[in-house]
Amino acid sequence: MKEKNAVQDILKQAIIMESRAKALYSKVSELSPHEGARRIFGVLAKEEQLHIDFLMKQYEHFQKNQQFANFEADITSEVPQLADLVISQSLKEEISGAGFEAAAISAAIDMENKTVAAYLARANDATDPAEKAFYIFLANWEKDHHKLLVDLNRELTEKIWYDNQFWPF
Repeated sequence: MKEKNAVQDILKQAIIMESRAKALYSKVSELSPHEGARRIFGVLAKEEQLHIDFLMKQYEHFQKNQQFANFEADITSEVPQLADLVISQSLKEEISGAGFEAAAISAAIDMENKTVAAYLARANDATDPAEKAFYIFLANWEKDHHKLLVDLNRELTEKIWYDNQFWPF
């Protein structure tokens, strides 16, 4: 019984983490005056809603059956793939490396890091192979967001360095 409660608790916590990320991404998308930033953060918000829906389905299934629903099936949506989002030169020009969107990117990287760490920690503690696989699946899903944000942050940082002549050449 204790293990069942632990699984339900981590699923509830995961839903909360995803909801917080969605709230951040939605607000940045809403408030940014830059089309490129609105698009990227809008897609991230939609992705987080997919995660929330997926986790809710898993939570409900686990409550009824004490096991996870099939999570390896392809998750399809109308949300553009993160890989299709291009960090364009115009986006880098629009977003100041020290501005609102850059601060949100930094905060989002931290949130994604914590989410991945939580999933991997739970995977490490799990004794059931299906549960372990489930949390590894979730961690890998979050790593896509993390990579996009880290790449964008790196591009913005390099732009600041270039604009301020921080390069040694």
